[in-house]
Amino acid sequence: MPDVDAIDHHVLRLLREDGRRTFSEMADLVGLSVAAVKRRVDRLREIGVIKGFTVEIDYAKLGWGIEAFTELRYPGTTPVSEIVRTAREVPEVQAVFTIAGDPDALIHVRVRDLGHLQQVIDRLRRAGNVTGTKTLLVLGSWTREALSSRPS
Repeated sequence: MPDVDAIDHHVLRLLREDGRRTFSEMADLVGLSVAAVKRRVDRLREIGVIKGFTVEIDYAKLGWGIEAFTELRYPGTTPVSEIVRTAREVPEVQAVFTIAGDPDALIHVRVRDLGHLQQVIDRLRRAGNVTGTKTLLVLGSWTREALSSRPS
């Protein structure tokens, strides 16, 4: 486990709130010099705690406002690699989670409208050894990383 102290956690929280926050601003907020904050961020990147910096996109403004989670079921002999491959081949799939128990996987999809969702589900059902699906529409969401409530 990496050596991460309370100040590192504070810096991480500040970066989660705003990944474009300057070292100067963070230094003021954590009570360190700019150079000390930069060294901490560099070290957190080097040890793999910070994996990268990203942007939060409002997909609804791009016309992709519907999100859903779909459970996928497979025969018991299906390798996990096939489950992941099935999901990766569908561009609307945002993430795939292989899980223990029933179902075998949970995928997060983003689509333009309900007709588009139906096309994606049909494509998944025809892929590989999928034996069953169940889809749940997202009405709203909140994530700790964003530290805010966001309607989907």
